[in-house]
Amino acid sequence: MCFYGMTDRLVIALDVMGGDSGADVVLPAALRVLKKRDDLELILVGDQELIKRELSVLGGADNRHLTIQHASQHVDMDELPSHALRFKKDSSMRVAIDLVKDGRAQACVSAGNTGALMATARYVLKTLPGIDRPAICTSLPSMTGHTWMLDLGANVNSTPEQLFQFGLMGSVLAGAIDGNRNPSVGLLNIGEEETKGNETVKMAATLFSSGALNYVGFIEGDDIYSGKVDVVACDGYVGNIALKSSEGIAKMISFYIKREFSRNILTKMAAMIALPVLKGFRKQIDPRNYNGASLLGLRGITIKSHGAADVLAFANAIEVAAIEVEQNVPELISSQVHSVLSKRQTG
Repeated sequence: MCFYGMTDRLVIALDVMGGDSGADVVLPAALRVLKKRDDLELILVGDQELIKRELSVLGGADNRHLTIQHASQHVDMDELPSHALRFKKDSSMRVAIDLVKDGRAQACVSAGNTGALMATARYVLKTLPGIDRPAICTSLPSMTGHTWMLDLGANVNSTPEQLFQFGLMGSVLAGAIDGNRNPSVGLLNIGEEETKGNETVKMAATLFSSGALNYVGFIEGDDIYSGKVDVVACDGYVGNIALKSSEGIAKMISFYIKREFSRNILTKMAAMIALPVLKGFRKQIDPRNYNGASLLGLRGITIKSHGAADVLAFANAIEVAAIEVEQNVPELISSQVHSVLSKRQTG
């Protein structure tokens, strides 16, 4: 089995031109991470002259842990994935992924167009044996720490087998990142009862109950944040709506808290007293601390950063990539999938 990016160094390629802010976010984030970790080498992919100019302004032009890989194109945030795949072969996104395929980098991070990133990564890196489709997975805050959830939008109308594969990959990722030897997995549904849900979910539950996973049964939307399970598996259509709804709720809560505490002099004084609590609350639910979604099921590591990520958020996405490289996540997934398939054939 051959996996891309297997080198003796920890090297990550960054799509400098992707996202809403491009180099204005990616370059400061890269320097931020390198201040904490001297075991990383970052390849900055994009417009060479622009990168050199911006690095000089930031004081990072002579950083020995940075190299530049020129790319003459970039993928627009609203560009069709098919167009990017066909006509943007020298885009910063494509070149960063090519670096992983060629073994010059062990992972790539991009805040660019999600559809284009998934399509390009799948075309260039290919899927692991036994995996039908890659899935987008990220961690979300919960009452007990965090919960891993997938798929978050890469696949619509997933089959029961694909839902099972999502649960399997999420379980492997949770085990690798959290050190959890037996992560619990739940299948997102409209109710916990076995009679609830559509036929796809019911058929998937049979596969989940085969014994390959620590399956706890159906869960509902509120269980994503209760800490009831370590991994939530669902179709990408459902997962993306759940994720975006959660982001909207978080923004609404923040809006009302700010409005109420700024209502008058008494509420402003109360805000000063409650400031430590508010800071702690904000840190716990701050989406920037959970930025960096994994495109699981590929032969190489690709991390999707939120398009509107700031410096802190993109830096966290780089950290996610580094951890997945250290834990060799693609090989772990491949090994687990092979084990499950072997048991099916002999069972």
